Amino acid sequence: MPAAADTVDIPAYTASGNERFLFEKAWEWRLPLLLKGPTGSGKTRFIAHMAARLGLPLFTVVCHDDLSAADLTGRHLLKGGETVWVDGPLTRAVREGGLCYLDEIVEARKDVAVVLHPLTDDRRILPLERTGEVLAAPPAFMIAVSYNPGYQNLLKSLKPSTRQRFVSISFDFLPREQEIMVVAQESGLDEGAVAPLVDLARRLRTLKGQDIEEGVSTRLIVYAASLIAAGLPRAEAVMAAIIEPLTDEPEIKAGLAEVARAMLA
Repeated sequence: MPAAADTVDIPAYTASGNERFLFEKAWEWRLPLLLKGPTGSGKTRFIAHMAARLGLPLFTVVCHDDLSAADLTGRHLLKGGETVWVDGPLTRAVREGGLCYLDEIVEARKDVAVVLHPLTDDRRILPLERTGEVLAAPPAFMIAVSYNPGYQNLLKSLKPSTRQRFVSISFDFLPREQEIMVVAQESGLDEGAVAPLVDLARRLRTLKGQDIEEGVSTRLIVYAASLIAAGLPRAEAVMAAIIEPLTDEPEIKAGLAEVARAMLA
């Protein structure tokens, strides 16, 4: 097991439950890990925190519609007039050891899940069809994926056959007092000034699925607080960092701004 990194190199993270313990046991027992929760609830920060805490090399892949299995495993490329094989991030993690993290896995093409299956059961192997290799994952390899269940639909969902290969941790936004503390620490704005921003965010989150597709992330509150700490008037900071990112619809934007004015008056 790699030695834990020096604490100064560990990204700040505020735990809301036993997620650290679960991660450590998943690592110890070589279990694949699934993180699920809304955008901005700390999934990616948690992964970075735990990788640094355990001293693990981190290979992060941000999934998107065009991401294919070849993007993860690797491909043949022309270099200097010769065709050479170049490992993808998943293959590198298996060869070298470390944590491979696939962020928002449901955004990737369906062949990505197929590639993961032999790595997420007791075989722990990565077949590379294009090179004829079958790589056995070392003890120092771990795979983690994340997704936002709120964005699931018939075309983009994680199949039960894939979901049930993982130990799963659910993420949500921090309790009010903890969120205030985190935003204050990361923005430099005092907790008294942060509290109304957090209260506004919590109020707007109740509109998720009605007027807005997604709730206000802690990240957006930090952005707003940072702008205020830098001298921008609060109303302008809230509009730029909280209201504008939530919607492009003028009527909804006006309604959210009215809620903000009423709560921050």
